[in-house]
Amino acid sequence: MSATTDLAPLRMVPFRVPSTRLALKPMSTSRQGLDGAWWPRSRNLSDELSALADVLDPLWGRITRIAVNPQYWPVIPRKLPVNGHVVKVGWFARELDPYKIMLLSYTAGRWDLLVIPPEVSPPAAARLMAAASGSGPPMTASELMATEHALHGSPTVIGHRFLSTGS
Repeated sequence: MSATTDLAPLRMVPFRVPSTRLALKPMSTSRQGLDGAWWPRSRNLSDELSALADVLDPLWGRITRIAVNPQYWPVIPRKLPVNGHVVKVGWFARELDPYKIMLLSYTAGRWDLLVIPPEVSPPAAARLMAAASGSGPPMTASELMATEHALHGSPTVIGHRFLSTGS
């Protein structure tokens, strides 16, 4: 005796590692300082922001605007497609910390993330992500980067040059 079904046979689908490297603080009603950290893989802001917003859009509600400091981004797109809608991107050279990104949502408000330069080593990035998403005292994005540099001598991006003071 044999049985037949209309179900298609199972097939193997390769696991795809998420491309966004992100650490977020637990959601709470009181917001102070940074809400987490983001470590992009490159300085291609169009690709990197699309991947970030694709992840955050379902978590935080529809992302409508993103603001960056243009100091470390060679090209800044004006608009990005994200989950079936368009997100406007703006830049603020004086008003926004060069190591911070601001994301806005109509439904859930504003989030500030530390932007860890793509050139930073994995151990330094892990420390920075833990510090930005932890419960320690609130620090600005530049303060976190300066502290990492002072404590560990990790490479730090200054201007458009890459410096390393560690051995």
